[in-house]
Amino acid sequence: MYSFMVGGLFCAWVGTTLLVVATATDHWMQYRLSGSFAHQGLWRYCLGSKCYLQTESVAYWNATRAFMILSSLCASAGIVMGILAFAQQPTFARLSRPFSTGIMFFASTIFVLLALAIYTGVTVSFFGRRFGDWRFSWSYILGWVALLMTFFAGIFYMCAYRMKECRRPSTPR
Repeated sequence: MYSFMVGGLFCAWVGTTLLVVATATDHWMQYRLSGSFAHQGLWRYCLGSKCYLQTESVAYWNATRAFMILSSLCASAGIVMGILAFAQQPTFARLSRPFSTGIMFFASTIFVLLALAIYTGVTVSFFGRRFGDWRFSWSYILGWVALLMTFFAGIFYMCAYRMKECRRPSTPR
C-alpha cells in the first residue's frame, strides 16, 4: 500500500510542478509574424525579445486559463491529502484518504484535459487557416505530460485504496 502511495506522491509532485510551469510560461505556441519569430502563452505574447500582456479577453484563453488554474489547485490539494494519507488515524470512518486523494488527481486530470482540448481545438482551427508556419511549443507539451502524471498519481492512490480495503477484515453488519 505504501509503495503505491509513494509512487502516487512522486507522480503528483512532478505533475503539479509541470502544471504550474506550463500555466505560467509563455511558450504554448510559436509562429512567424512579419518575418520574425513570435511565441505566446496564456498570459503574454512575445514578438522577438519584447513581451506584452494579453489584454484582450478571448473566451478560449480565459477558459484555458481557468481550467489550468483549477487543475493546479486540485493537484496541490491532492498532494496535501496524499501526504496526510500516510497517517494511520482515520479522520472520518467512511472516508478513505487514499481514495479522496485519487479523486482529487482525477479531477485535476479532467481539468487539464479540458484546458488542453479547448486550446488545441481553437488554435488548430484559427492558426491552421491563417498561418502556415506555426507549431505548439514546450509549455503546451508540459501540459500533456502533467496530464499523464496526474492521471497516474490518481491510479496509484486508487491502487493504494484497493490494497487497504483488501487488508481490512470484513465485519458482519
